[in-house]
Amino acid sequence: MSGFLNSIGRLRAPKRSPLNTPTSQTGFFEPLPSPGAEFTQNPLTSGSPQPKPLYLCQPFVKAALVKGSFKTIVAPPKYVDVNEWVAVNLFDFYHNLNHFYGALTDFCTLQNCPTMSAGPTLNFLWPDQNQRLVSLPAPTYIDFVMSWLQKLLDDENVFPTKSGRDFPNSFAYTAKHIYKHLFRIFAHLYHQHFEQILHLSIEAHFNSLFAHFLAFGKEFDILVMKDLMTNQGMGQGVAELSEKWREMGILEA
Repeated sequence: MSGFLNSIGRLRAPKRSPLNTPTSQTGFFEPLPSPGAEFTQNPLTSGSPQPKPLYLCQPFVKAALVKGSFKTIVAPPKYVDVNEWVAVNLFDFYHNLNHFYGALTDFCTLQNCPTMSAGPTLNFLWPDQNQRLVSLPAPTYIDFVMSWLQKLLDDENVFPTKSGRDFPNSFAYTAKHIYKHLFRIFAHLYHQHFEQILHLSIEAHFNSLFAHFLAFGKEFDILVMKDLMTNQGMGQGVAELSEKWREMGILEA
């Protein structure tokens, strides 16, 4: 049941900034057991209109390496177990996103990113030891997420690699949480660091990875765009990008 994961082996996360990992000793807990670990909205005090994000502007919004439908990329191959296909893709998304983040760590610092912002009024939160949602600097938040995910990927009870072992019944629930937290990292990097992505000339690579990620989430019903919706039902941040790509035909409606 786990031939794919077993064949590609275990890849370690690229080195990140030396931050504390999410354990009870640091006062912060892993997000999976806490269904209330969602985000909050902190409206900006200024009433002036916000400039259009660069990732929504031409030619950057259409920069891509992949042309055509993502449907064939995300569909599971014939005779492949769906859980196995989801697990392999989540593993790849984690690994590839971590490489992009590694290229941006010099810019995503405690000083530059004091919150895990993902839009003009969005700030993702993390549960503390009392399960209270608290604001963290983005590099701390991302390090917590990546350390938590690495721990899950190394757990044979969650991602089995030995022959004859099945995925747990809770795998769908776990996969949705993994996807949600990877989604939040994408959202922050687009909102806060797209200018640096352009300077590094990796926007086509990053757009293609994120479009693939969105198409995969939609295919397996693990994409939850409501995380980026305002109280008025308006999308912001990468929710606008997703909608723009649908209008352009890059993603299916």
